[in-house]
Amino acid sequence: MPFDHRSLANLGISSALAHYYLKSGWLVRLGRGVFMFPKDVLQRDACLKFLCKRTPGLHVGGKTALAWHGVRHNLAARELLCLWGPRNTRLPDWFTERFPSRLTTKALFSFKLATQFELQPLPETPDGPLVAVPERALLEMLSDVGIGQGVEEARHIMEGARNLRMDVLIPLLKNCTRVKVVLLSVVWAEELALPWAAEARRALGRKMGHTRWMARQKDGSTLILTP
Repeated sequence: MPFDHRSLANLGISSALAHYYLKSGWLVRLGRGVFMFPKDVLQRDACLKFLCKRTPGLHVGGKTALAWHGVRHNLAARELLCLWGPRNTRLPDWFTERFPSRLTTKALFSFKLATQFELQPLPETPDGPLVAVPERALLEMLSDVGIGQGVEEARHIMEGARNLRMDVLIPLLKNCTRVKVVLLSVVWAEELALPWAAEARRALGRKMGHTRWMARQKDGSTLILTP
């Protein structure tokens, strides 16, 4: 994994000594204040963990998080990493050059919900990077429908999300600020006969509204949702 000035300082290496190591070829500069050893091969999850520590709220989300939880449709051989982060977040070039990624920084939930609500490492890698739980990852993917995510694939992926936890999903839906995401989650869940659809609709009540929602997609088609 890469390391920064703080990591070097913890090892007793001053900025002057780090500069000497760089000139001597014992360290390689990746970016401003970020280094690696010359012959190291950076690992994806270690780099993600490094970035998550430097940027609170940055996490693996959406389609990628669902796939890592086993909810997937067709996974491409070299799938783009779907990452989510707070506003003004930027992925460094050294990371995207090695690991093709797509970063989303729009706010999906109200301020009442903690920034890191239901973000945690995968159970099998407790020391790994932060990953959205399936319930949050599903809503993140649905927010991207018609933008960077195709409708048909999203429905196929959602069809595999049958065992969502209502005590996690409902607070997320109630604090979701995007009408499209709320409607897609409930309307599609009903159309796909998912076991949690009825409970989600009951819990949301008036938040579902009574007016249909329409949006023009990037491919020119129109997405129409009726509560």
